[in-house]
Amino acid sequence: MSTFTSLTYHIVFGTKYRRSRISEPFRDELYAYIGGIIRGEKGSLIEIGGMPDHIHILAGFSPAVSVSDMLRRIKGNSSKWANEQHNFVDRFEWQTGYGAFTVSHSQAPSVSEYIRNQEEHHRRRSFKDEFRSLLIRHGIQFEERYLFEDEHVG
Repeated sequence: MSTFTSLTYHIVFGTKYRRSRISEPFRDELYAYIGGIIRGEKGSLIEIGGMPDHIHILAGFSPAVSVSDMLRRIKGNSSKWANEQHNFVDRFEWQTGYGAFTVSHSQAPSVSEYIRNQEEHHRRRSFKDEFRSLLIRHGIQFEERYLFEDEHVG
């Protein structure tokens, strides 16, 4: 018997300290670059979008690469590329950690639409509230104090 998989994930992660760092035209270049990383790992990008402080990815991943390895490659390679290609006043960085949620084939269109409508969605809800809601909806327990990194000055 052959092996068949359908491994679709909704991935969410933010910029370091949730700084608004992803703006046009950088956003379009970043999304294209991340799509290339996913395809380079034999995955398929279905949808990508977000806001200046976070990103949502809907993608199919190869069973040969773990989710954690894929995210390490996406975040590491894209931040390296961003810092080499763009003149940021300070380094572009992603937050530590991410949210990864499995998506059934039948729900992929609604998750795609959710990602495409991020601007409208965030007129009513912050990234923090959105992320908490995703964790709760997927039955993931968490401690608030470990949920987001905060910048400490001084």
